[in-house]
Amino acid sequence: MKSKKYLDELIAKDVQALNEDLVSAKKELFSLRFQNATNQLDNTAKINEVRKNIARIQTVIAKKQKAD
Repeated sequence: MKSKKYLDELIAKDVQALNEDLVSAKKELFSLRFQNATNQLDNTAKINEVRKNIARIQTVIAKKQKAD
C-alpha cells in the first residue's frame, strides 16, 4: 500500500517536479551503489526500492506527456 500512496503523490505533481524527483532519485541510486561497492550499505533492499521508484516516476512522466 505504500507504493500506491507514493504513486498517487507522483500523479498529483506536474512534469517539471517529476523530472526533479527523477534526478534526485538517480543521484540517490548512484550513492547507494557506491556505498554497496565499498561495503558501507547495510540495507541492500534500498537499491531495489529506489530502482522501482525511478521506474514509477518515468512511467508517470510518459503518461503525462502522452496525455498532452
